[in-house]
Amino acid sequence: MVLGACSGLLAGIVSLGVAELVSAAVRPQAGPVVAVGGAAIDRTPAAVKDWAIRHFGTNDKLILQLGILAMLALFALVLGIVALRFRRSGAAGVLLFGIVGAVSATSRPDSTSLSDALPSVVGALAGAVALYVLVGRLTPRVPGAEPVAGEREDPASGAGWDRRGFVIAATAAAAASAGAGVLGRALNSASGQNAVASRNKVVLPRPISAAAAVPRGAQVRIPGISAFTTPNSDFYRVDTALVVPKVNAATWRLRIHGTGVRRPVTLSYDDLLRRELIERDITLTCVSNEVGGPYVGNARWIGVRLADLLAECGVRPPSKGGTADQLVARSVDGMTIGSPVEDVMDGRDALLALGMNGEPLPFAHGFPVRMVVPGLYGFVSACKWIKDIELTTFDSYDPYWVKRGWARKAPIKTESRIDTPKPFARPGAGTVMVGGVAWAQHRGIDKVEVRVDDGPWREARLAAEDTRDTWRQWSFPWEATKGGHTLTVRATDRTGRLQTDKRTHTIPDGASGWHSVVVTVD
Repeated sequence: MVLGACSGLLAGIVSLGVAELVSAAVRPQAGPVVAVGGAAIDRTPAAVKDWAIRHFGTNDKLILQLGILAMLALFALVLGIVALRFRRSGAAGVLLFGIVGAVSATSRPDSTSLSDALPSVVGALAGAVALYVLVGRLTPRVPGAEPVAGEREDPASGAGWDRRGFVIAATAAAAASAGAGVLGRALNSASGQNAVASRNKVVLPRPISAAAAVPRGAQVRIPGISAFTTPNSDFYRVDTALVVPKVNAATWRLRIHGTGVRRPVTLSYDDLLRRELIERDITLTCVSNEVGGPYVGNARWIGVRLADLLAECGVRPPSKGGTADQLVARSVDGMTIGSPVEDVMDGRDALLALGMNGEPLPFAHGFPVRMVVPGLYGFVSACKWIKDIELTTFDSYDPYWVKRGWARKAPIKTESRIDTPKPFARPGAGTVMVGGVAWAQHRGIDKVEVRVDDGPWREARLAAEDTRDTWRQWSFPWEATKGGHTLTVRATDRTGRLQTDKRTHTIPDGASGWHSVVVTVD
């Protein structure tokens, strides 16, 4: 039974190794693990996705892939044991996995042809053959028959199995799967080198409208408070792509079309580089950010005004008689994101961004081009790896997240966060600097207040404001006394709206509530 289980596991490894090799000839996203993982993401209820992001953060995709591999390993072990008695049925089980992978790959939104099924199908065939051969070496000899060379004898039953043949077949299967996997990964990596090379060649032009220098007082000099400008390496990433798309800027194209578009256009990356570029500091927030959560960051973006492009195509916002009220952005990975046309064209700095913090967009953040719209949560504005913009209406089309229960429109809520002291910290008695960030993109922060336990609200000191589209740091000197204490923060935006204390979950349009931390003063 143990050898049967090992045979199943080896067959599974062969299947995945061959599939990895074949995916290099198709595309990395067509591999069975990625395809099944993507299908699982698409079919996972919004509440479960939100739970995964909340508990695993940006490691949620790694956890999913490890979970899929664990399930495949268990499935392979069972198939190996089954194959000891039902050899053909075990091999057929491997083929069943191939069918699941093929269906998942071809049903993905980014699938372009039936060739996406090839990695799963060819890999499953290789795994089925491997299992059939390996189990064949474990098949007991008919009692009473003469043992062959290398065959192990079972004294109790007189039966035996081909030990030498099994070892040779198992070694060959392990070597072949390892070789195929390594070669496949190397080829897949090489296929992305053109995209890497295209990014390395990009020289971002000087913007015609540069961002003003960040005010000297925008960064509070208190240890523990988030940096005003978030480095690219630390910027949050929340999306559904199990494999980060690597798009060649030289072949990338963006199509703008749809309702109310009098002059459809297809643009290249160089077309955008030749246009007038603007540079702006804009804070982005993910709708999956819980109260006090980490999925908010501030960066300096450079790109093309989206409203100008739309106007050149003849698009008018609904307030000026336009027929389309929704802009649907499509990514190369099949994601669809719907934005209100009115918000994109109301004068805010909505961008087709090409650069982030002085360099071309990192691949993980949307190279070659992504959308950035201040004041809207990312799931209704921040399409990465964008390739298509269609003008339509909210009544006629539901994008990816709306189909899964999220809101059609989602302006960012007024929020604030305590960065220091951390929860359960043990500061010493005396003056303790409390500090953090507050944000209300496209409205701006007017006031931040701090409360200790059930005491009165006291106004914190606000750092200098960069723009109303960026977050704002704050600080508060607290005369801490020994014992346990609860610190709470709230903000008021420039419209006079006080951050609500009503706690809501992230679904459907973002979390709300006051952020608190509990500390013990020694």
